[in-house]
Formats: sequence, structure tokens, C-alpha cells
Amino acid sequence: MPSSRQVLLAARPVGEVKASDFEVVEVEVPEPSENEFVVELTHLSIDPAMRGWMNDVRSYVPPVGIGEVMRAGAVGRVTASRHDGFAEGELVRGIFGVTEHAVSDGGGVDKVVLGGASEATHLGVLGLTGMTAYFGLLDVGRVQPGDTVLVSGAAGAVGSVVGQLAKIKDARVVGIAGGPEKCGMLVEELGFDVALDYKSDDFRSDLRKHTPDGVDVFFDNVGGKILDLGLARLARGARVVICGAISQYNNTGPAPGPSNYMMLLVARATMAGFLVFDYADRYPEAAAEMSKWLSEGRLKSIEDTVRGDVGSFPEMLARLFAGRNTGKLVLELDR
Repeated sequence: MPSSRQVLLAARPVGEVKASDFEVVEVEVPEPSENEFVVELTHLSIDPAMRGWMNDVRSYVPPVGIGEVMRAGAVGRVTASRHDGFAEGELVRGIFGVTEHAVSDGGGVDKVVLGGASEATHLGVLGLTGMTAYFGLLDVGRVQPGDTVLVSGAAGAVGSVVGQLAKIKDARVVGIAGGPEKCGMLVEELGFDVALDYKSDDFRSDLRKHTPDGVDVFFDNVGGKILDLGLARLARGARVVICGAISQYNNTGPAPGPSNYMMLLVARATMAGFLVFDYADRYPEAAAEMSKWLSEGRLKSIEDTVRGDVGSFPEMLARLFAGRNTGKLVLELDR
């Protein structure tokens, strides 16, 4: 029988994720039962949320169990089907896991028509990454023309899209990223008005300098000290969008709360978290608009696609948390 490799969660990480937290196993390629189909995966999405999925704590989805296939979004091609809605050869996208082959009943699976875009783009700007940026900025952040929008983690998958969408909506955009190369990319390639290097000794003063009238929308992907500094720059009526807190995911103790939270009172501001899954019925609307902006050249897809096999997953996750990626990080599976 043909075999397939998959990555299991072997231990719950403490602090930074290690290769020993996972186990690569070889199993038989599954056969579909009635109303099922088999997918051979080609591209895996590498996301900060994966770190939270490994913790045995209450969250918006159950944790990955020890001995279970590591959860991951992916794109692949149907290789066998006993499902009327999915035919062999079709390209599909879903939460299939870190595996070479997956079996599905079609729940939560979308068909993918590349339409000139890459598989990575359909995991990024046209996938959950783009949907997160779209609904977080437009629905939760309620961005308006002329607003000043501050984006942390601005060179990452979500942040790089948020800044571009804010520019499309005629806002002024200040991005926060790590290092001059990423900051340069934000301004020169993506059209951010300003990009600030949080590693710079002048970061605090630069943040004050470039937000003289405060910040109307603060889209935070980082948490920790960056969140505190952003809260100190809120304009009256500001909206703070809590998308993630990547700086806190490897903490071995409780994440510290923001010490500047009283600025929400002073600025009469609001701070709200959100989950992109709550907008699932509107994904087609967002994807259509994002596709249009991509075709017009108003929106760019920044992708960091690395070729490897499923055994490369721990290294890819470490790459993400070390900030060695720019834009959407995708593992393209060798065959």
C-alpha cells in the first residue's frame, strides 16, 4: 500500500517550540468511505495561532491532542473521491493538518480556482489571512478616510494586508516591524506612509513623532510592550483591534495585561478582539473584493514560500516565531 507521512503533536511545548514536541509517522494513504474524498496536500499554511492550539487551555477551538495530527490549513488536490461534490483532480482548501494526505467529508472545505494567483496566495491574501485583515480592519476597526492607522507586526501575513487595505480606504498608515529591511519593504513596496523599527533605540520617540495627532485605529498583532506603547498614542474615539499577541505566545507564565489600559478611558476608545471564523458567511464577499484589488495592482500578496517535506514543519514554525519571514509563510511540500 502507498504510504503517507504526517506530523503528530508528541508533547505540549513549554516556552519555544522544539522539534521533540512533534513526531513524524508513516501511515497508509487513506481510502475514502462513502461521501468522503482524499486530498494530496501541496501547500501548508504556517500561522502564529498554531502555538496556541498546542496548549491544553480553554480557547476558541479545542487544543490539538497529544498523538493527533497537528492542525494546519492547507491546499491540495483531490486524488480519490466518493463524494458527489468533489471530483478527482479538483484543487481544494481546508484545515487538513500537517500531513501528506488527508481524508475529508467536505466540511469546511472550499474549492480553489487559482485564476492566476498561486496556492500560497489562496492561503494568504485570498485565504483566512486576508479575511482576518479585511474584517478586522473594516468591521471591527471601522476605518474611515483620513484616519491614522497603526499596525503592529506590519511585515507579517496579516499586518502587511491590513496596511494596504487601510491605504485603499484612504487612511494614513504607520507600520511597526523589526529591522530596516522589513521597514523599507513596507514603505517602498506596499505604500505605507511610515514604517517604524521596534528594534531601534529611537522607536518610542519615533512613534510619538509620526503620530502627532494620535492613532484612530490600532491593529495589534503583537501584544506586550508594543500594545502598551500603542495604547499611549490613542486619539479620541480610537478603535483598538486585538488580532493576536505573537510576542506572548511562548510565555511560560501568564501573559501580562496592558498597563496603559486606562488610555481607553481617557481617549473614549474601544478595544475589541475578534475571530475571523465569525464572518464565514461573508468570505465570498471579501474574497471577491480582494481579488479585484489584486488584479488592479492596488493590493500585493507578500509571500515567503519554502520548499520542504512535512518533517520541515518544526523548523518552519521556529522561523515564524524568530521573525525570519516576511508576509505569509507557506511550506510547499516536495513530492
